[in-house]
Amino acid sequence: DVAQISNLTKKFGDNTALDSITVALPKGKIVGLAGPDGAGKTTFIRLLLGLLVPTGGKISVLGMDPVTQTDELHKQIGYMPQKFGLYEDLSVLENLNLYADLKRLSKHEKNTAFEMLLKFTGLAPFTKRLAGRLSGGMKQKLGLACALLGTPQFLLLDEPGVGVDPISRRELMKMERELSKDGMSILWSTSYLDEAEGFDEVLLFNEGKLLYNGLPGLLTQKEKGHVFLAKKPHTEPRALLRTLLKEPVIDAVIQGDAVRTVIKDKKTIEQNKQILKPTTPRFEDAVIDILGGIPLGESNVAGKIEVTTDDKDVIVADHLTKKYGSFTAAKDITFKIQKGEIFGLLGPNGAGKSTSFKMMCGLSKPTSGRAFITGIDMRKDPTKARSKLGYMAQKFSLFSPLNVMQNLKFFSGIYGLTGSDQQERLRQMIDTFNLKPYLSDLAGN
Repeated sequence: DVAQISNLTKKFGDNTALDSITVALPKGKIVGLAGPDGAGKTTFIRLLLGLLVPTGGKISVLGMDPVTQTDELHKQIGYMPQKFGLYEDLSVLENLNLYADLKRLSKHEKNTAFEMLLKFTGLAPFTKRLAGRLSGGMKQKLGLACALLGTPQFLLLDEPGVGVDPISRRELMKMERELSKDGMSILWSTSYLDEAEGFDEVLLFNEGKLLYNGLPGLLTQKEKGHVFLAKKPHTEPRALLRTLLKEPVIDAVIQGDAVRTVIKDKKTIEQNKQILKPTTPRFEDAVIDILGGIPLGESNVAGKIEVTTDDKDVIVADHLTKKYGSFTAAKDITFKIQKGEIFGLLGPNGAGKSTSFKMMCGLSKPTSGRAFITGIDMRKDPTKARSKLGYMAQKFSLFSPLNVMQNLKFFSGIYGLTGSDQQERLRQMIDTFNLKPYLSDLAGN
């Protein structure tokens, strides 16, 4: 085993982040550390690295104690943190040089490692580019390259697939497969269940507890006979979804022209047997089940949001184009979004999605073309148009030094809410999103 953990507990004040975890991590395998946000994944990784001290229990990594043998351990492991941990104002090559120096590699070792890693990650053509100007996938590949300097025996990756498009995620996974074939042990933390399904073994965490340890396929098999595709004549999938969410189902999600649903209640299966067709279970079905299923009933959010516009086409993009010098970030983008539609903007990193969003929101002036929000031209009256918009940026864009309540009050002020209207709206959002216990917490925490 590459690591052995016994009765591991970690508390932060009254909060138990990890609760009596006992597990062994096999050598030469890719082990997935899966679970929702707040499950304890990052805390577990930091304890293995010796970045945190356990409240109770024992840890052995590569035969060493992470607390008392930290420096010796760090010479034999590679670590890629959850947030991009490199220097954005340094180039690709400068970042590699810095981390090679931290690993105390000789000039010959550096040259050999750089040639191999740049080829392995496909970053050879981009050595002079600043790290901050790389796409999400390329940033993760650079982070991986830096983590691999010194040829570690054990590689710990904290959610490397977050913010990375599916193609880049597959490339990262392919790289990890090649590394594990050469004998490297890998712990890969993820919230993406399709990633976890492809690992050799998986640890499923939730609320600091280890719910499952073993092969992903064995957990999936337990859902056989409980997963269905639901279709009802003359009924749209969204309408059928709303109906099923009122039933005692484990999960229900739209899949193409049907609703994929997990049902264990025999009475519900019998009552709906005419619209249910059995289908092959997925790892995601099993995980949602073991986590206790999804919340049922009506959405708390939808019941409190009142849409007042009468415009059929609520959002219109009219030949939007954005150039940065000779580089075209978005070209001739044209579409319409009607009232009540969910419109998906899909594409890999660097495709132009964020650029299109920023032009639609008035955050970036188009080189040519126009954007309309409920009939209001964004270029002619940006303030009025933005008052009709709710915008959630790709990166966390609230004020980290302010607490939750201060952020809520600030943004409600931006939307022009005052007095009793402001207080009522704040109360609705606090109740809807269960924010009451966190109002005094800093947003960055």
